[in-house]
Amino acid sequence: MAKLVTIYGGAGFVGRYIARRMAKEGWRVRVAVRRPNEALHVKPYGAVGQVEPVFCNIRDDASVRAAMQGADAVINCVGVLTEKGKNSFSAVQAEGAGRIAKIATQLGVSNLVQLSAIGADDESQSEYSRSKAEGETAVLAAFPGAVILRPSVIFGTEDAFFNRFANMAAQLPFVLTLVGGNTKFQPVYVDDVARAAVAGALGEAPAGAYELGGPDVDTLKGLIEKMLVTIRRRRLVLNLPFWAGRVMATGFSAIQFLTAGLFHNGVLTKDQVKNLAVDNVVSADARGFADLGIKPTAMQVIMDDYLWVYRPNGQFEALRESAKGLRDL
Repeated sequence: MAKLVTIYGGAGFVGRYIARRMAKEGWRVRVAVRRPNEALHVKPYGAVGQVEPVFCNIRDDASVRAAMQGADAVINCVGVLTEKGKNSFSAVQAEGAGRIAKIATQLGVSNLVQLSAIGADDESQSEYSRSKAEGETAVLAAFPGAVILRPSVIFGTEDAFFNRFANMAAQLPFVLTLVGGNTKFQPVYVDDVARAAVAGALGEAPAGAYELGGPDVDTLKGLIEKMLVTIRRRRLVLNLPFWAGRVMATGFSAIQFLTAGLFHNGVLTKDQVKNLAVDNVVSADARGFADLGIKPTAMQVIMDDYLWVYRPNGQFEALRESAKGLRDL
């Protein structure tokens, strides 16, 4: 019988790419999510019955154990960018990660991959980054042979990075405002992260941490300016000071409080402002894609494939540009 992998959060942005690649490797794939009925898009990634979404809440031991029964490998992709209800940074990214690793050891799982983030630091001012570091510590304490992946900001068709700013540019005239515009990032393609995760699940990557960044390093402002070129829109990119970012974040959080959570602050939080003050690039001495035999994909190779929807004329923009070129001959 084919081997089985359980992917916690396997229907999310990164998880779906991992699920697809594990299915192509011939594995049975169990996608553990809170809402299996909203994860049916993963089923066509393999043959009939090869990829199956199942219910799991990583805050609950019994739920995690049930989803992991019989698994040969486990990959944890669960994370939150903003806290909501019981899904706090600590509960999900620290305690949840540790719970998965502890149960994986108890059940005799062969390989474990934990998706963390560049900037994970137990001394960080950001609670997000501290919880990522606490999760890594908990995972390695329970499962010393785990592979830890620390990607920079991840881009791809379903991303919440370039899509978010491109949508803002399409909706707002003249100006795009940023906080942390001078902070450096090293965007990494989502399928390259998936390839690294698969290497860990197959036992082809030595245990330990790997920092994953693409071939392009630029400031946040520089990245947004490149995105604007891709979507053929001219906007002034205005970098706001961090104090202004904190004021904005406080305002959005106040609205969330006053509306009793009807408005969820997914725009800008005080914790995100703290994160934006720190460069998000691969450390000079860190293991990375080269150690996994993976050549990372450049942004420009991918961005045109999904950001065209934000161009003034969408899919017809290229035709207009081509026709304009003919008129100029």
